[in-house]
Order: sequence, then structure tokens, then C-alpha cells
Amino acid sequence: MVESRRVVVIGTGLIGTSVALALRGRGDEVWLADRDAASVRMAAELGAGVPLPENAGPADIAVLAVPPAAVAATLLDAQKRDLARVYTDVASVKSRPLREAAELGCDLTCFVAGHPLAGRERSGPAAARADLFLGRPWALCPTPETTGPALDAVTALAESCGAQTVVVGADEHDRAVALVSHGPHVAAAAVAARLEAAPEVALGLAGQGIRDVTRIAGSDPELWIGILSSNAAPVADVIDAVAADLADTAAALREGGETAVTELLKRGGAGRRRLPGKHGDRAGTYAVVPVLIPDRPGELALLFQAAGVAGVNIEDVTIEHSPGRPVGVVEVSVMPAAAQRLADELRARGWSVPG
Repeated sequence: MVESRRVVVIGTGLIGTSVALALRGRGDEVWLADRDAASVRMAAELGAGVPLPENAGPADIAVLAVPPAAVAATLLDAQKRDLARVYTDVASVKSRPLREAAELGCDLTCFVAGHPLAGRERSGPAAARADLFLGRPWALCPTPETTGPALDAVTALAESCGAQTVVVGADEHDRAVALVSHGPHVAAAAVAARLEAAPEVALGLAGQGIRDVTRIAGSDPELWIGILSSNAAPVADVIDAVAADLADTAAALREGGETAVTELLKRGGAGRRRLPGKHGDRAGTYAVVPVLIPDRPGELALLFQAAGVAGVNIEDVTIEHSPGRPVGVVEVSVMPAAAQRLADELRARGWSVPG
């Protein structure tokens, strides 16, 4: 039987409440704290824990689920109150909070800087999910002062949430997330900003591609300005590199230089293929089986059932709705050898499968 812990979660937004829900699901005792009393109440009503009692004894671990700029001050306050034996945070930037914590005189021997790479476009406790971290990377950035027992305790906490821990230096972490998260968010926002004054005819022609590219642009601007400003230099480097590629491509298009444009497209494809696929392995090349389905309850369940009957594992799935029509196209990604078998099974059941 796994021994339960007592955990304090400071900050009951999306990430903090999701951590709390995951830990409650494994039987841990969770205390909740936030400057917003209404947020604490909602998290508690969702089953994430109970409000932090006054004069509470030290918990096993305190999770600081606050913005990067608030990590150091929150850590110092928690340590002065002796809230826990071990501390960690979940902010998406690591170097600045660690530097500020050292400057404030925080005890870094019992602090493990952390960052679960998971999230949603929605924010707040109402958007929290206990399974938010399942299979997701959780970066841990111990300092030379961090003790082994503290790192072990935070590693166990992250793994209890279903995450896969990755130990990495703080500076390397910040450069990495600038490339794979922070920079792309700015790029998505820049593309989405073009739509603000777009004519209605353009919006009427919008397909799944523009929705995919701009999906993350719908996140909370106040949250993201804190993240970007805390990781400013690495993000600026990524933006500069992307901007240079775009400027070169624009010039090539105006001059009819197809070679430069083709080169960028090829580099983009090569980079996309390097992204890890399922289970962290290199993404494979899947066959896509498109299926036209009515927009009514139960249709997706029937489609998945048909795949099971055919003995086909679904690797990925996307849905594109047809504007103004009660139908949509589901693109089912499967291993190439299974594509024809799935298509035959779906057609036999009356589904419309092009090709």
C-alpha cells in the first residue's frame, strides 16, 4: 500500500487544482490556499482538497502554483511559516525564479524547481482535470544545493500525477520551452491577430488549418505576459529566428524565388517529423482514413467501436466540422498496414469513406 502524504497547494488555478485532484485521487491529504477565496472554494467543491487550516503543522510537500514572478516571494513566505518540509513550483520559467529566491535568502536545499508541461486554453479551477499530467513531461531543475531526499520527494509527487519526470538544468529548460512552447505561442498569436480585422468572406473560408495554427492563441493574455516577460531573452531569440525565416520567404515570394520557399517547407516538414509520438518515441508516419459522419450523438462511439471490431488501433483522431451543415469529417490516423482494413469495415457499416 502506498503511504499517503500531506500536501499544500498554493494557487488554485488550472495547474494547482489539477495537481490537487490528481493527488486526492491517490489518497493524499491536500490543503488548498490562494489569495482568491472564491477560487479555493471552487477547488474544494471539485474535490481537490480542503482550505489550508490556520496554524497547520508542516506538510510533506508544498506545491507553489503561482506565476513565475511570484515564485520566490511565495517560497520565502511559505518557508517562514514552516508550511512544509519540501517545496516545489510549477511555473513555466525556471532561471529567474531560482535567481530571485537565492537573492531573497530562501532555503534552496529543500526546494526543487519544477514545470509540468501540460495545460489547456481554459484557465481557473473549473478547467482542472485529475488526468491533465498523464504521460506528460514534468521538468525538474534541482540546484547544487538541492538535497537528494527533496528531489526524491518531488519526483514521487510528479509521478503520482502520472507524469514522466525529466531532470534538466534551469537555463537549458528555459531555452527549450522558449523553442517548443513560448515562441510558438507568440507565433500563433501573430497569425491569429491577422484575423481581427479579416473580412467576413475570409472567415467564412476558414478551415481546420487556421484553427490548428491559432488554437493556443486563445489562452489568457495576462497569464502569458507574465511567462514571456520572465523568459524574455530566450523567447526573443526564437522570435528573431522565425521572423528571419518569414522575411526571407516573403522576399523570395515577391521575387519568384521558389527554391527558398521550398527549402523552408522542407525544413518545416523535417522539424515536424522530429517531434516525439506516442510513448515518447519518434512519431511514425500514419495513414489517415477520412470518414464523413453526421453531427449527432453516438456517432463517434460507433466509429471507434468499428475500429475495435476491425482490430485496428487508432493512433490519433481529428474532427473538422462543415460550417452550416450537420456533418463533419473525422480523420482517423492508423498504422499504414491497417488503413485498408479499417476503411473496408467502415464502408461495410454504411460510413462514407472517400478514396
